[in-house]
Amino acid sequence: MLFELALDIAKLGFFVGCSYAVLNAYARRRRPHWTAHLTRRRLAVVGLLTLAMGSIKVIEDVVAKESGPVDEAVLWFVREQVPLALTGFFAVVTLSGSELFLIPIAVVAALLLLKAGRRSEAWLLSGSLAAATLVVWSMKALIGRARPSLWEAQWYLGSSFPSGHTLSTAAFSTAAALCVARIYPRAATAAMALAMLWTALVALSRLILGVHWPSDVLAAMCIGAFIPLLFSLAGDLRQPSAAGREPTSR
Repeated sequence: MLFELALDIAKLGFFVGCSYAVLNAYARRRRPHWTAHLTRRRLAVVGLLTLAMGSIKVIEDVVAKESGPVDEAVLWFVREQVPLALTGFFAVVTLSGSELFLIPIAVVAALLLLKAGRRSEAWLLSGSLAAATLVVWSMKALIGRARPSLWEAQWYLGSSFPSGHTLSTAAFSTAAALCVARIYPRAATAAMALAMLWTALVALSRLILGVHWPSDVLAAMCIGAFIPLLFSLAGDLRQPSAAGREPTSR
């Protein structure tokens, strides 16, 4: 199993590297104004490609039904390691990833951003959550995976893959962190760390409650973070780089 994991990681790194090289070559030949943005946001581009490749790999394993043994082993491990006394805490955590919580927060935040004249940030926040919701329900309808039944747990509607709570939380929190990074650059690292922590706690809560498989939340984390990063990078690429702009007369 460890050898297969190492091999998968090596393949992931290879495909990400090749994709990045192809993207750079395309930018130099066809979209020269992309070059400065791709260089400046190299880590974001690599992260975006890694999330995309990771999501594809997990989806492939789920559809081919190759993730079952690992999913079951990890789920039992989580069940055995987390004290039952923490179940109530994680039941509250999982509510923070629900649509009943995220949608009102997103609407209020978007309105405040619009009032402050931050239209692109408002679009990034609301658009990311809307796209996440569409992706969740589309994939659930297409894949139709059964939820875990390893022990008695609260019954939930809908299929298991992907985890809607985790995907929506990842999309909203990542978008919020990107907005903070644009408005208060010094707080960028702290904002992204909080986004990752929130997403990880919601993902863990879904496993502890026994309503999702580990691959459900892993794919959800990758796809959820991918959406706002893609929107943000696409917005940058539509703008001419500072080096390519004509100097303005005064």
